[in-house]
Amino acid sequence: MSNVRAHRVGEQMKKELSDILMREIKDPRITFVTVTGVDVTGDLQQAKVYITVLGDDEQKEATLQGLSKAKGFIRSEVGKRIRLRKTPDLIFEFDNSIEYGNRIESLLQNLNREDK
Repeated sequence: MSNVRAHRVGEQMKKELSDILMREIKDPRITFVTVTGVDVTGDLQQAKVYITVLGDDEQKEATLQGLSKAKGFIRSEVGKRIRLRKTPDLIFEFDNSIEYGNRIESLLQNLNREDK
């Protein structure tokens, strides 16, 4: 039963985090960030936030530094918007699944070209 609740809280956090990152954060390092998923532990104590950043590796690292700097503000905003006894601790990680999917897509296209 707690997994269903953790999933619901994760989806709500994903929506709220996207809104916070788009409208509330004024840090110039945090630009072109997309929240792709949120995994919340069963006890709702920690949340892994998966993000993608448009740009090169330098911009990704700068964005991660900006997010870690603004973690307290983001967590307090999530706490105001979602009524929980304790707001989960946020852990930001890059989501490499889109890059991985693009790599597979390009490999498949190359195979199709070689067959023709």
